[in-house]
Order: sequence, then structure tokens, then C-alpha cells
Amino acid sequence: MESNKTDAEEAEFRENYSQQLRGKKQQVYDSQMGHNALEEERKQVNQQAMKTPGRRGEIIKNEEFSKRYTEHRKRNVVY
Repeated sequence: MESNKTDAEEAEFRENYSQQLRGKKQQVYDSQMGHNALEEERKQVNQQAMKTPGRRGEIIKNEEFSKRYTEHRKRNVVY
């Protein structure tokens, strides 16, 4: 029972953070400024992870950021 609650909380946390990242990316229309906002978020997450290593929240944020950043890079690659 406890595991289901934890899994549901984690899924909700992931979704909320994912929406925050999308909002940061969309709030600035200039692609360079939007990229800078995402880069600042990545730096803050990494700094917090260094201060409190192993916290599940920072691990999840890093995972979600990596997903969004990878998607962003794939869409903007010119072949």
C-alpha cells in the first residue's frame, strides 16, 4: 500500500516538474533566451544535488531535465 502511494507521489512530482520545464521553455519566445532559462534551471538542480546528494527530488529533476533537454536538442539539430 505504501509503495503505491510513493509511486503515485513520484509520478505526480515528475509530471509537475515536467510542466514547469515546459513552461520555462515556452515563456520566452526567443530561442536563445529560452535555452538560457533551461540552462539556469539545470545549474540550480545540479547545485542542489551537490548540497544534498541522494535526495529523490533532485534525482527526479535531473532525470526529467535530461529528457526535456534531449528532446529539445533533437528538435533543433540541423542535418
